Amino acid sequence: MMKPWDIIKELESDNSRLKKEAIIRRESDANNVRFFNGVGACLDGFRTFGIQKVPESKKDGPGLTQEQFEHILVRLEERTLTGNEMREAVAKMCLTATKNEWNYWYRRILIKDLRCGVTHKTINKHSTMKVPVFECMLADDSKKHEKKMTGDVYVEPKLDGVRVLAIYNADNKTVTMYSRNGKEFVNFGHIEKEILEHLSSKFSESIVLDGEMVSSSFQALMKQVHRKDNVEATDAKYAIFDLLPLSEFQAGVSSKGLYERHQDLFTYTMDLPDDSNMFMVDKQPVDLDTEIGQTMFKQFNKEAIDKGFEGFMIKDEHAPYECKRSHFMLKAKPFIEVSLEIKDTEEGTGRNAGKLGALICEGKDDDKSIKVNVGSGLTDDNRDTFWIDRDSLVGQIVEIRADAITQNQDTENEWSLRFPRFLRFRGFEVGEKV
Repeated sequence: MMKPWDIIKELESDNSRLKKEAIIRRESDANNVRFFNGVGACLDGFRTFGIQKVPESKKDGPGLTQEQFEHILVRLEERTLTGNEMREAVAKMCLTATKNEWNYWYRRILIKDLRCGVTHKTINKHSTMKVPVFECMLADDSKKHEKKMTGDVYVEPKLDGVRVLAIYNADNKTVTMYSRNGKEFVNFGHIEKEILEHLSSKFSESIVLDGEMVSSSFQALMKQVHRKDNVEATDAKYAIFDLLPLSEFQAGVSSKGLYERHQDLFTYTMDLPDDSNMFMVDKQPVDLDTEIGQTMFKQFNKEAIDKGFEGFMIKDEHAPYECKRSHFMLKAKPFIEVSLEIKDTEEGTGRNAGKLGALICEGKDDDKSIKVNVGSGLTDDNRDTFWIDRDSLVGQIVEIRADAITQNQDTENEWSLRFPRFLRFRGFEVGEKV
């Protein structure tokens, strides 16, 4: 059976994706359990070893057996080996192992990085021995799913920070923090301590908290996220927006909808002390099928602009947490809405030839003269019917949503819209006043 460190060296020596895949299939066919067990320990995001610095070997030792390594690995994973004792045990293993064993195998498992261009996706696609995949719920772009922005939703600010998932393990009473891709964060010990002190006693099982780590300066926060020396991250605060049992997170979907999860989160965090570095992200319930709901939605958008938020999130009130990119959670940038007069129409090209390509619109907003062609936001049916009746469109008032008003470079007093999108007509009388 080929030695694991020799396989890693082989994978590292060839940049060909097809060659790497062939090597993985070869070892899978050979039932190289030792290799895939080690790869699993390295790539499984749910397994962490609580160690930041792992030395490289400079000379050959007598050799480290897999049993010796796994004995220490279990203690690291269970956090029964920590501090100086942990560092001494790792240093001893480094001296015992041969250079190849350590630098190409054991060390890479400890640092959670194979460094040979192979990911869990490669392993799971080309081997019968699978690696658990660490995936969280990711937001989709609201521009791609505007038809799904209906009914009961929660709207909340999109914070400018770092996505962090905190997992409380009820078995060993520990908290581990991860990036959205399953990379361990070790620089937010003050938050881990607060979770243990203020929240863990309320959990009857292992729990995943999902949120954003924020700071007074995003740039300063990013400098501290992965630092190994002189870390100063105590300014960071944990904004929690969701939670679910670890078992459901590992299964990929929650049993409760967002409304119930939100109520659970409120119950757990309602009595946090005033000086806590954790807080629950406020959610605004909105019914987008009503006129009042649409007014509230626009007001929330205006507040997002005024407060300088990066954007806002729109979440289906009844939807489960699902560990993938989901249209149940949409991200939107703050937008503006203006009403302009249609001055002309433009035929489309390509697949839209013989149909409406764009509405040529003009008007004033906040004393700015705006002229813009609007081709987005139109359905295929819109393009057909509007083109047939194009003469009757001239003079009508159309509502347009855009990211911002921008000044045209060629003229001093003319403005345009960034990413304009057709919303609706405002009335049907030619020349109707806004």
